[in-house]
This record gives sequence, C-alpha cells and structure tokens, in this order.
Amino acid sequence: MEIYLVGGAVRDALLGRPVKDRDWVVVGATPDDMLARGFRQVGADFPVFLHPDTQEEYALARTERKQGHGYHGFEVHSAPDVTLEDDLLRRDLTINAMAQASDGNIIDPFSGQQDLDNRLLRHVSPAFAEDPLRILRTARFAARFASLDFKVADETLALMRKMVDDGEVDFLVPERVWTEMQRAMQETAPRVFFDVLHQCGALRPLLPALADALTENDQPLRALTAAARLSHNTAVRYAALTAGLGDSEAVRALSDKLKAPNDCRELAMILAAQRDVLLHTESPGAEALLGLFNQSDAWRRPERFAELQVAAEALAQTLGRNIDTDQIKTALGAAQGVEPRQLMAEGYKGPALGKAIQQARLDRIGSVINPSSQGMPE
Repeated sequence: MEIYLVGGAVRDALLGRPVKDRDWVVVGATPDDMLARGFRQVGADFPVFLHPDTQEEYALARTERKQGHGYHGFEVHSAPDVTLEDDLLRRDLTINAMAQASDGNIIDPFSGQQDLDNRLLRHVSPAFAEDPLRILRTARFAARFASLDFKVADETLALMRKMVDDGEVDFLVPERVWTEMQRAMQETAPRVFFDVLHQCGALRPLLPALADALTENDQPLRALTAAARLSHNTAVRYAALTAGLGDSEAVRALSDKLKAPNDCRELAMILAAQRDVLLHTESPGAEALLGLFNQSDAWRRPERFAELQVAAEALAQTLGRNIDTDQIKTALGAAQGVEPRQLMAEGYKGPALGKAIQQARLDRIGSVINPSSQGMPE
C-alpha cells in the first residue's frame, strides 16, 4: 500500500499558498484493507474513506470511463492494480494532477510544475472533454489565480469551445452551475470566471441575459468587481452583477434558471427594481423612499437593507454616480420613529392602522428630505 498527497494541497504548497484541505490517494489497496486499518467508508460512487484520526479523505486509486453525456455516466474502476499515474491522468488540469510521496518527492507526470511556473491552466488529456463541469472549474481556477497572472492555455480554451459547440454544457444542471458560480464569486477576481465563460462560448447557453448584456459593454462585470472590493457577501456580489440585466422580472428569470438561493434572488430583485431610486442623481421624493423601504422591508430586515446599499454603491461606482447614503439613512431613521402603538391608542385598527402607519412614515420622511416645507406660515 502506497499513500500520496494529491491535488490542490500539492499545487498550493508549490505556489506558497496556505493549504486548507488535504486529499490522499491510496495505491495497491482494497476496501477491506482500508476498513481493517480503521478507516470509515463514505463514498457511494467510488471508494473514499475517512482517516480514523484526522478525518481527511483517502480515495483508492481509480480510473474513469465515460458512458454518457454530461458529467454523469462515468464508469469507475478501482483496484490494487490501478497506478498513481492512472489516477492522475483522469484529473482536469495539470496543476491539479501532481502528487507528493511520503518522502516529499513530487510526482508530476504531466508537467504540472512547469505549468505553474508558466502560469498556465492546461488540461491533462483529451478526456477533459468528457465532463462539461470542467469548463466551469477551469473558469473558477482562472478567477482564483488571476492575481498570479494565470491564463487558460490556448489549446484548453479551444477544447472548451469545442465542448460548447458539441452541446456538452446543455447537460449541466442548474444546481451545479450555481455551485461553481457561487464559489467563483467568492474569489478576489470574480469577473474572470465570466470572462473565461464568455471567451469559450459557454456564457450564452448558461447565462443568456449576461451574455446579451456583454455584447453592449462590460458594466455588469465592472459592477461585480466593485462589489468584490466592498463586500465578501455573495448576495451583494450577485445583486451588483445582475442589476444591470433588466428589470426585477428579468433578474427573477435568471435566478430561477440558476435556482439561486433566496437571499441572492431577493436582494438582486430589489436592487433591480429600486436602482433608479438608489442611484437618483437628485434627492428622490418621500414616496419613492418609502417604496424603497417597504420593498426591502428595511423595518424588519436592516441587515438586508445594509447589503442593498453596498450593492447599490458598487453599481454607482461603475456608472460614475454618487449615492447620498446619509440622506437615505436619515430618512429611514425618521420613518422608523413611527410608533404603531401610539396610532392604535388613537383608535386606528385593521386596514386603517396600516394606512395611518404608512402616512406617518411618509410625513416623517418628507420632514427630513424637505425640511424647508415643514412649519411654513399659511
């Protein structure tokens, strides 16, 4: 039995980056061998085991053979005669297809170290084309390592284009697309993910509204970049990215296609609907501000309203506008001072109470955005 550290841990160590997770490959062993050593099997599709002490994943060396379309339908073969090189051959990129032996020696059959030095994301073999998810993973790695000047190799980009032309991305389910997109949006240069998808042609079948927008200009991606500077929050970044793609219904349609989580969907739809109020070059009226506060439920969801303002600020930066956040905060604070209990004590109830609350809030907002109109003599 031989055990090797593989994949991202080896890559990141060679790049001098922190190693977060360690994965291992075991050569020359059977499931019974692993169980006898106290490992616990967790893999359903292929044999993966958790170390009894560290809980790190140990996978038996395996090969994969494509049986259908998309990223499903792989026939997995795992046996003691599968070599380390056989296992590394099935991986996506050369920089992820290296291993380290217990003595520290690096096993690098596909020149991953050279590609690290050359800052290239290059596929290991033509089998890359068997899994369309690798298009998204490659784009995500391009975003992750953009600060190190990594680029997708020309031959890999060409293969990705062919996969798109062959319709492979049509077999990707929304959940997997969103998972990769969400992870990419957490990188320091998230726009690179979408740039790479645009370059290889995958953006249109996956995110047609964004592809259409990019035929005009790159404002959505610049807004995403600005949001990434301002916040680590995925919902903020997603809202900034999608706010320029149309009205709230267009954002809803995109979010439905992606099956985006509710926090991202809701914030993006609110920003799309209220962008004109938030980005108003002059002071918006009291009714517009009340509508903003109501739709965003700033009364009960102050944390979401704060996220909305950050996303709006990112959008404003790309459009060369300034948001008067102080006025918005002042107006909200004034409206929050309305006490429903006081109105109830005055005899309001039912629908009349709701209307009275809205009117009182409207009056409070008006008093702070147009103070000169308050208390004027008849």
